[in-house]
Amino acid sequence: MPRVSIIIPCWNAAETLEECLDSVVAQTYRDWELVAVNDGSSDSTVNILWDYAKRDPRVQVLDLPKVGIIEAPTRGIASLSGEFLARMDSDDVMHPERIEKQVALLDAQPDVSVCGTHAWHMGLSAGEGRQRYFEWINSFSDHASIEREFFVECPIANPAAMMRRDAFDAVGGYQDNGWAEDYDLFMRFLVGGHRFEVVPERLLGWRHSKSRVTMTDDRYSLANFRALKRHYLGLMYPRVRESFYQWGAGDVGKQWLQEWSECKPESVVDINPRKFGKVIHGVPVIEPEQLPAAGDAFTVVAVGAP
Repeated sequence: MPRVSIIIPCWNAAETLEECLDSVVAQTYRDWELVAVNDGSSDSTVNILWDYAKRDPRVQVLDLPKVGIIEAPTRGIASLSGEFLARMDSDDVMHPERIEKQVALLDAQPDVSVCGTHAWHMGLSAGEGRQRYFEWINSFSDHASIEREFFVECPIANPAAMMRRDAFDAVGGYQDNGWAEDYDLFMRFLVGGHRFEVVPERLLGWRHSKSRVTMTDDRYSLANFRALKRHYLGLMYPRVRESFYQWGAGDVGKQWLQEWSECKPESVVDINPRKFGKVIHGVPVIEPEQLPAAGDAFTVVAVGAP
């Protein structure tokens, strides 16, 4: 039974798949199994997969009709047996030492359930926003830094994640809740009290393309990201503070005020004097000086400017 199980869902990935699989086969850590799931591809993806499976007995192919981005990896994971579960996407590449270094971290820290890595950019030129995102995700060095910024964006690159299989099963695996399935999974790890760590080295080549599902699927829209965050904030804040405030009543803050439902802030803080004393989407606006002292309230900062 290999210690590491690698899962790669594939859909029409012929252009990038060989580079991806070559990077897996070239790993310095050898005790792994790979299930590559062909998710109803119409190009030569499945032929490439079978070719690699014939050459390396550690590579298995699961050939499915189109089942989608959640069902495909879930079906593949069900056939895997390793202690550690490593994610990978068919258009990305692994540094040769990625698996070795993540296994070493998880062996050294048995209380850690999820191990990520830093990443380098591949593919289309990175715009300002993507460059800022890479700087942000590559700034994490430990659990505290990851936990602190969990609600800014997903702090773990899904194709760089290695998880303990028993912890993955305990939080329910990938689920279809109408928003980003990887961010949702990691949120459930967070809510469940699991620890995160990161190998602070660039061990994943993360490809950017116009056809990438995160660029085309509505579940990755800003509205659905806000819905995901509201859901998990609602589960978490009553455990840490009795009162709840929002900072920011600008364009981004107003979107949040309009969308809060069962979990709604008592007041919203803004720095524009013209808003003081007004009510926006049912929430009164207060001055910064009226916010309770640090530690006395749970405060969501909803500000769009970097």
